[in-house]
Amino acid sequence: MKRVLLALTLCAPVLALGEESPAPAAKDVFVQGDATAGASKAAVCYACHGPGGNGAINPQWPKLAGQHAAYLYEQLGKFKSGQRKNPVMLGQVAALQDQDMRDLAAYFAAQKPVPGVGSKDAVAVAEPLYRGGDVARGVLACAACHGPEGAGNAAAGFPRVSGQNAAYVANQLHAYATCGQNDFKNCDRGGDGKGQIMSAIAAKLTENEIQALASYVSGLQ
Repeated sequence: MKRVLLALTLCAPVLALGEESPAPAAKDVFVQGDATAGASKAAVCYACHGPGGNGAINPQWPKLAGQHAAYLYEQLGKFKSGQRKNPVMLGQVAALQDQDMRDLAAYFAAQKPVPGVGSKDAVAVAEPLYRGGDVARGVLACAACHGPEGAGNAAAGFPRVSGQNAAYVANQLHAYATCGQNDFKNCDRGGDGKGQIMSAIAAKLTENEIQALASYVSGLQ
């Protein structure tokens, strides 16, 4: 039986011993970034996001490995502009040029993600929401945007959620819920169309549902 994951995620730059070598030269089709160049720029990111971006350091921070390059590039841009507010990330992206962000996004997208682990207890609550939503409450199915296996949709800009750290997913769902409950004021996760969709959904979830979905997507493969 599969376990599920929902949510969103994002990043910072880093390099560490033992990372996988990215495929040589070819540029990412979505961001025109060079994964090989990105590997040499990633030295600071692993301190928070783990070797290869697999998030082994702190479950409060996201895994980046295997995330869509376009999504990573978009989120780096939001941190740099201040649309997403995080003091650590702001410091990391401040000196990055546009091509640096493209290369980092291509590098992390090229890394193989390590599967997460979800709780069996979360399935009963999370799976119906993830796969079918809740029409009565106006809660869309997570799978509609993030896919049945949580792989997301690179072309549409919907992030991969499968295997993501459950604690990070829960934190982001709380952030989206806060945006939705406050009409998108004084928050950094609901500013664009996709963010407003997520905020409107998250604001209708109970705490038990948020925790269950976070665990479920972490184990989704």
